[in-house]
Amino acid sequence: MKVKIKRVDKSLPLPRYETEGSVGFDLLCRETAEIAPNEIVLIPANVIVETPPGYMLMLCMRSSTPRKFGIMMAQGVGIIDTDYCGEEDEIKIQAYNFTDNTVTIERGSRIAQGIFVKVDTADWNEVDQMDASSRGGFGSTDR
Repeated sequence: MKVKIKRVDKSLPLPRYETEGSVGFDLLCRETAEIAPNEIVLIPANVIVETPPGYMLMLCMRSSTPRKFGIMMAQGVGIIDTDYCGEEDEIKIQAYNFTDNTVTIERGSRIAQGIFVKVDTADWNEVDQMDASSRGGFGSTDR
């Protein structure tokens, strides 16, 4: 799949898949960021990506990021839509510092990854009643 991408700072490399089996490509921090305890900061990821039609670009933290840096994605995951690709639409990672210390993320650090996920949109068919049996509501498989 060919995907249009623009680097904001061309001195940093393009995102890349680190191994042949990687489904996620690593995103780099464009500038050093300091995050105070319990603070949320937007870290610029240096790229504008034109997500292909029929896909979303899902942003996730790398598995080592919480342990290595003491941060996590404030909203869990990020979703980049197909129409978020204008000149001012640099991808940013919403990072939350869950530690008691200020965390410094150095320019060029790999903290997050992007994954293209095939999606579809729904045509709603509103009904007055659902035909399936109830499973028991929220948490019904925790018994």
